[in-house]
Amino acid sequence: MTEPMTLPVVHVVADNLPAAWEQAVVQTWEHGASIPTQYDQPDDPPSRDATAVIVVRKPLDDPRIHRALPGGLEDLEVYRQEVIEGIHDHWIDPAAGKWQYTYHQRLCAYSVPGLQEPIDQIAYIVEALCAAPYTRRAQAVLWKVWEDAGFEHPACLQRLWFRLFGDELVLNAHMRSNDAFKAAFMNMYVFTELQRVVAERLSDCLGRTIRAGQYTHIADSFHIYGSYFREFKGFLETLQKRTFQQRVYNMADVEPILQEARANIAAKLARERKERGD
Repeated sequence: MTEPMTLPVVHVVADNLPAAWEQAVVQTWEHGASIPTQYDQPDDPPSRDATAVIVVRKPLDDPRIHRALPGGLEDLEVYRQEVIEGIHDHWIDPAAGKWQYTYHQRLCAYSVPGLQEPIDQIAYIVEALCAAPYTRRAQAVLWKVWEDAGFEHPACLQRLWFRLFGDELVLNAHMRSNDAFKAAFMNMYVFTELQRVVAERLSDCLGRTIRAGQYTHIADSFHIYGSYFREFKGFLETLQKRTFQQRVYNMADVEPILQEARANIAAKLARERKERGD
């Protein structure tokens, strides 16, 4: 008889992002190991945890968004702009007890002790792939061992690895830790939006259309916190009551809401700039 794995491995392959995420969280619930976390309250049951390898064949195709995402569509758009455009980089101020980093800062202005200028890793990725589309060196790293070992909430995303196969840009995203139910879908959505941006920049550089292709999401710890169990059971009930099409959005369905969200975000950022005297 084969002994069970200490840390189960969830492996999912799906055509679109909502299907891949949904299958991965269900498999983690069904097969994940039981283990406590550093964030548990005294009465919380142990989390369900697995290593996850989630492959999305066509990450930008519809349906694109799962209705069970935490928060709302405006929160999703805020997160997209935060990672890709850096709209909250000005919130970074560890000395004042504020944010210690953002993914955008680590990706586009990665600072290293002894270096005068920060490194734009996304620009490097585009340059590397333009110079040698087959290169295996087009990656960005986020971990800073000299800082993150002492942070209370160190970066979960560790590395983004891009490679061109013909006219298709693939992306592998590696995470040390990933809240499967409350964060993973938003992470996957935004990382594939970044994949889209890099593909567009490569199209300009190479003079041909590069499309965002296969996306692989790899999480060492893909976990469902014990404090979410009651809510997660409600999510499982929804899977039984609604069809897949009733559980997802196509982009055309939500574009008016996202347009309104962008206007709201722009107005809020303008107020913040005014308050700061920028």
